[in-house]
Amino acid sequence: MNKAVELKQGQNQLFSDPNADKAREFFRNKSRAMVNKVTTVDEAVKRLVKDGDYIAIGGFGANRIPTAVLHEIARQGKKNLAFAGHTATHDMQILVGGECIDRLDIAYVIGLEARGLSPNARRAVESGKIKLTEWTNATLSWRIKAAAMGLSFLPARNIMGTDTFKYSAAKEILCPFTGQKFAAFPALYPDFAAIHVHECDVYGNAHVFGSTVSDQDLAKASKRVVITTERIISNDEIRRQPTATFIPFWCVDAVVEVPYGSYPGNMPYEYFSDEEHIRQWLKIERDPEEFRKFFKRQILDTKNFYEYLELNGGIARMLKLRAIEHLTHNR
Repeated sequence: MNKAVELKQGQNQLFSDPNADKAREFFRNKSRAMVNKVTTVDEAVKRLVKDGDYIAIGGFGANRIPTAVLHEIARQGKKNLAFAGHTATHDMQILVGGECIDRLDIAYVIGLEARGLSPNARRAVESGKIKLTEWTNATLSWRIKAAAMGLSFLPARNIMGTDTFKYSAAKEILCPFTGQKFAAFPALYPDFAAIHVHECDVYGNAHVFGSTVSDQDLAKASKRVVITTERIISNDEIRRQPTATFIPFWCVDAVVEVPYGSYPGNMPYEYFSDEEHIRQWLKIERDPEEFRKFFKRQILDTKNFYEYLELNGGIARMLKLRAIEHLTHNR
């Protein structure tokens, strides 16, 4: 007689509904029309982001992030958001600075890689103001992939037997073919995603150059998607290279042209990250009161992303960062 197999589960909260049928019902009614979707950042955030939503951000670390959308979420005072901290660095800084999020699926956050830790984000997490559920970068990628595939979970083994599993919301399951144990990772269907790309047409057909991480899956998994782009190109140009379309128009709800839209992050092949400005953030964050003033001046009191760019050196600074990036890639 076989012994009963003990199946474990993570002890923390699942912040999103992995029900594939519910998601399918939403997507069934989502418009797939190939229509002009060009709008402004403030209108896109106003229309597509609601208090309490689960949001996810494209890019990797401080690379190719949709900074203008993140600023506008803070500027419009969106609250009680859940956030996928997949490969989050400066995006996490902005959302915590605006006190926008209260739930966090955590893989890589707070750290800005070799630059150091975000003191403000660390304070917010350590204070308990933000609820945490732990995952890994790979696990969150697979959760997003499960949603892109229209599933409720994907199995893997990567965090079994670890404290990451203990503090996750994963569950052990038995393989129906072999009886072996696997961890089941629940599908992640964000309410909203913002992704910054190199170029796209007015319909949302997008090209991305360099690291793409999970952004194609994210576009397919998310209920509402805004694409910000360095430049809008013609649909004829898209059609000349149909296999180069990384994100197709039918995933996209809004398109916004935002040159230098990843600043102060890096946009591969376009412009380098503004390391001085990022260091300035980290230094000022040590003092909560000074950081509140800084955040208000830089983001809340600016009318839009272009005013923010002007505050930090304007086109002269952007051209210098562009020259550094081109020099790096031409070596």
